[in-house]
Amino acid sequence: MTGETWGTVADVVASVCMLAGAFLAFAAGVGIVRFPDLLSRMHAGTKPQTLGLVLVLVGLALRLRSGGAVWALVLVVLFQMLTAPVAAHMVGRAGYRTGKVRTDLLVVDELTRDQADATASRDAAVAQGALSAATVPDNVDPRSREPHGGEPELYGMEPHRAERDGER
Repeated sequence: MTGETWGTVADVVASVCMLAGAFLAFAAGVGIVRFPDLLSRMHAGTKPQTLGLVLVLVGLALRLRSGGAVWALVLVVLFQMLTAPVAAHMVGRAGYRTGKVRTDLLVVDELTRDQADATASRDAAVAQGALSAATVPDNVDPRSREPHGGEPELYGMEPHRAERDGER
């Protein structure tokens, strides 16, 4: 095969990768809009979106065929693969702590057990006199100092101007 034929094959593969990546990114957007609960939306927003971006960037690398551009695209893929799972984990944990996760849909619920252990350790520390009951409110995990039930609290943050001035 000649160099021109390999270039045509690379262009076709690049087009297929870009179309597949665009479809996955579109599916992620539809999943975020259509899925009923936080964890399903979070899954739809991270899994196909990440693979879709990788496919689009692979297609772009096949089309550009430039060393510097390919290395820049590799860095973008690595950064995406490192940050998307961490962001999804943090969103899920924050959603769980603020009561936005439907626990009836969970098969395994390790956070409830962890929170029960934290409550037991807090109660034991209060009983031993290491903490006073007023030191740690009931809805706060003493290890993280974050609320894990009900609505999130504003920790010294100023409310929005419209809320502060009573406007709607």
